[in-house]
Amino acid sequence: MKTNAINFGLLLFRVGVSGAMLTHGYGKLLKILAGDFSFGDPIGIGPTASLILSTIAEFIAPLLLIVGWKTRWFALIASINMLVAFIIAHDGDAFAKKEKAFLYLIAFIFIYFSGAGKYSVDKH
Repeated sequence: MKTNAINFGLLLFRVGVSGAMLTHGYGKLLKILAGDFSFGDPIGIGPTASLILSTIAEFIAPLLLIVGWKTRWFALIASINMLVAFIIAHDGDAFAKKEKAFLYLIAFIFIYFSGAGKYSVDKH
């Protein structure tokens, strides 16, 4: 059983990481709403699909992680997105350039394994 301090720490971490990720997804959401589907195609599914999937992973998933609903599923989605960003989209970049994607990847993996805690819709 998790203590209140651990549960509060999980809440703080989940909200902090997800809130920061929203700043990356918001711009992508605005592109979609404006009808601009120009985007990279790191895994060969087309720019439109790549933009939509990235927006789900960087805007929708973080919103749901903040409230702690289906936490492990949405943390997995965000983790896969950050894995693609780190390994494929930033392939050849210096580590300093892809460090942010790496840190988000580790953070979302942590959320996946730790769960949301009791201060969430999931309550576990």
